[in-house]
Amino acid sequence: MSFVNYNTKEINCKIVYYGPGLGGKTTNIQHVYQKTAGGNKGEMVSLNSENERTIFFDFLPLDLGEIRGFRTRFHLYTVPGQVFYESSRKLILRGVDGVVFVADSQVERMEANIESLKSLENNLAEQGYDIENIPLVLQWNKRDLPNVSAVEDLNLTLNRFKRPAYEGIATEGPGVFETLKMISKLVLMNLKGGLGD
Repeated sequence: MSFVNYNTKEINCKIVYYGPGLGGKTTNIQHVYQKTAGGNKGEMVSLNSENERTIFFDFLPLDLGEIRGFRTRFHLYTVPGQVFYESSRKLILRGVDGVVFVADSQVERMEANIESLKSLENNLAEQGYDIENIPLVLQWNKRDLPNVSAVEDLNLTLNRFKRPAYEGIATEGPGVFETLKMISKLVLMNLKGGLGD
């Protein structure tokens, strides 16, 4: 679903950060935004309505190379985590190239993680995507908190597709760029496959 801009010689890819409310999606994107060089990123836009917040910005990474002479620009989006914003989640997933599922590692948040992952799978299916075929990376966020599930339990419960998964502390940075680099790599591999490179 990438958009190719022939005037600027850029391929625009959409990456959506998905997960339960207050799990760290926005914190991930804010960290990336703060650490990305000024000339390589657009403005961060926050769309707020009553209790809902969607954040996005685009950036041009320097170290990912070109595809057939085109640079790749990534557009990062968060979805609102609360279940009652399902229609917004569906809308934001439209045209997605890759998904980062940000799970809250706290033991008491496991049910919310499971519910959110099920929501992701259903919403992707409604858009015509199969979760088994779309670039997907998982992040076990909030690893610095005292009451967290073991990584083995998170993998067993949430990673049935055996996708790359990273431990993260989005408030401080560990795992944030590792997660982003992997989803970017998977999106580019998928894109090159579609272009026949």
